[in-house]
Amino acid sequence: MAAADLQGKYQKLAQEYSKLRAQNQVLKKGVVDEQANSAALKEQLKMKDQSLRKLQQEMDSLTFRNLQLAKRVELLQDELDLSELRGKKNKKSGESSSQLSQEQKSVFDEDLQKKIEENERLHIQFFEADEQHKHMEAQLRSRLETLETEAAQHQAVIDGLTRKYMETIEKLQNDKAKLEVKSQTLEKEAKDCRLRTEECQLQLSNLHEDLSSRLEESLSIISEKVPFNDTKFSQYNALNVPLHNRRHQLKMRDIAGQALAFIQDLVTALLNFHTYTEQRVQIFPIDSAIDTISPLNQKFSQYLHENASYVRPLEEGMLRLFESITEDTVTVLETTVQLKTFSEHLTCYVSFLRKILPYQLKSLEEECESSVCTSALRARNLELYSDVKKMTAVFEKLQTYIALLALPSTKPDGLLRANYNSVLTHIATILQEFHDVMKDISKHYSQKAAIEHELPTATQKLITTNDCILSSIVALTNGAGKIASFFNNNVDYFIASLSYGPKAAGGFISPLSAECMLQYKQKAVAYMRSLKKPCLESVPYEEALANRRILLSSTESREGLAQQVQQSLEKIAKLEQEKEHWMLEAQLAKIKLEKENQRMADKVKSASGAQLALSTQENPVLLNASAVQDQEESADKAWQEPVQSTSLVGMLVVTSDSEVPDVESREDLIKNHYMARIVELTSQLQLADSKSVHFHAECRALSKRLSLAEKSKESLNEEMKLASQNISRLQDELTTTKRSYEDQLSMMSDHLCSMNETLSKQREEIDTLKMSSKGNSKKNKSR
Repeated sequence: MAAADLQGKYQKLAQEYSKLRAQNQVLKKGVVDEQANSAALKEQLKMKDQSLRKLQQEMDSLTFRNLQLAKRVELLQDELDLSELRGKKNKKSGESSSQLSQEQKSVFDEDLQKKIEENERLHIQFFEADEQHKHMEAQLRSRLETLETEAAQHQAVIDGLTRKYMETIEKLQNDKAKLEVKSQTLEKEAKDCRLRTEECQLQLSNLHEDLSSRLEESLSIISEKVPFNDTKFSQYNALNVPLHNRRHQLKMRDIAGQALAFIQDLVTALLNFHTYTEQRVQIFPIDSAIDTISPLNQKFSQYLHENASYVRPLEEGMLRLFESITEDTVTVLETTVQLKTFSEHLTCYVSFLRKILPYQLKSLEEECESSVCTSALRARNLELYSDVKKMTAVFEKLQTYIALLALPSTKPDGLLRANYNSVLTHIATILQEFHDVMKDISKHYSQKAAIEHELPTATQKLITTNDCILSSIVALTNGAGKIASFFNNNVDYFIASLSYGPKAAGGFISPLSAECMLQYKQKAVAYMRSLKKPCLESVPYEEALANRRILLSSTESREGLAQQVQQSLEKIAKLEQEKEHWMLEAQLAKIKLEKENQRMADKVKSASGAQLALSTQENPVLLNASAVQDQEESADKAWQEPVQSTSLVGMLVVTSDSEVPDVESREDLIKNHYMARIVELTSQLQLADSKSVHFHAECRALSKRLSLAEKSKESLNEEMKLASQNISRLQDELTTTKRSYEDQLSMMSDHLCSMNETLSKQREEIDTLKMSSKGNSKKNKSR
């Protein structure tokens, strides 16, 4: 599989490399074409500039020629005037000559008039063409500058892309080299795998034959001895014990503990809220200490006084539910029987809320009708009027859905498994509504309390009561928010944990089947515990064989072993006799010691005071000396042959003799030994604690590093996505810029073609003007 994955990755990298290489070649061709086009355009511009300069020179020469022609015409006009004056003077010439001169004059006048008009028209056309040429030249120069800047920008982008592509190509080449090395190693591994596969195929064939034979045997056994398949029928499948999921049970117990803590906070807040509301009814709008309150408020306070009997059972029901969830049970809706008791307690509390709701609303109306109530206070009371209704409605909805959740543990037909998810999601939304309603109540009641504190009739008792009610409402709001967020965070887990049950996630059919399953589970646990009992120690089979061989190969016969047994029995009998002898000796010595003590006591009584003092000073010394000598001798004998005994408490040195040298020394020795052992165990415990703390710190640091690594991984993935998006965007921009650049170049070429056409037309006109001017000059010369 690893070789196939590496080969697939290598093929993908090769395809990407070939694509990038093809794109790089296309980009190189595009860059070269653009550079060639720009060079061609520059050359064309140079040629156009040269042609324009030539045309300018020709125009200058034509203007100079036209000036010469104009001067020539003026000279001819002067000559004509002179000829006319001469004609007037020479009136002697004939009529024929005058007629010819007049005809010639009219012809010359017409020719001059035509030439003047043509010259004016040519001057106008030349001026317009010059202005148009200058305008076109300025436009083309500005456009050329913009195109050059765009070309430079595109060139920079292309250079950056080429660098990136070169870097990617280098990386790909390095990856290719690495992949080649990996491919070689993988080829070697593939060869090894082929050999192994051949071996595995042989083993597989052998196993197939073995398993086929076993399958036939097992099928025959199943057909003969298995009466039915219990997983095929849902009634029998519900009795199967599911796999023990300790993590699921611990999680459910943890969640139940959190819910219990939240319910306890909510219960305390509800108790405070109802109690302080009762105190407020006794105080406002009429103080019961001064005057009698209305019968409505009396009844309302009487009902509120009973709130603990309805609120406390909620905590008790949740506590029972928490205690029913243990590590050994299977916690699903069909097995949580204690949820029914909690729903019953919640039903009682909802009935209590329904009972006090009309009294609470009437009490608010009574406050609005009192003379102390202002318009602002009346508006706040109306808002609280609607909020209290919403709160009761939310509790009714919550009680309905929790009763539905409790149905699978008592009446399985009351709720289908397909509706579990919708019920849980509805509970989450209802808890969020409860939080919103409590926020509205907190806001409106705080406004109401602020208005009441400003009243002139407000007493200190009312102010403190309002503050207490506000604190209880804030606690209720916080508790509702915590419960809502807690349930919203865990609703997915609740939905997923519903599949925890018998095989194939079929679920339980009835509470009776769930109870039977739990009994089977307890029996299975007891059976597994009985199996886990440690076996008695026995001699291993190999060691027993070795001992048997030693016994068989030994040269000692049965008679020799019998003699050794007889000798050991004789030794034991002798030792028992010696033991009895020494016990008798010890009893005699004890009797002698008692007699001696009695005799010494009698002597002490019979002796006088001084002799008694002397005898008491001497005899005990002697007795003590003899006793000390006996103890020293027995201690020397006892300590000459020490025996070491080892146990779980350590190693202790004891004497082999039955008599102990000194009780105090023995107690001190045992005490010192146990103290040393306790010190050693405490040092080992401290070392283990320090190691566990160090290991816990390392685990926390590793978890933090893991979380940081995952965050960095996510950020790098996002950066990689952004980079790929930028690359695709740059490629799109490059294609669009190339297209726009090509369009602009085509437009420039079209404009240049039109300019060439206009310039060719101007050249033709200039040629015609030259021809006409040459014809006029020839005519003038002929004239």
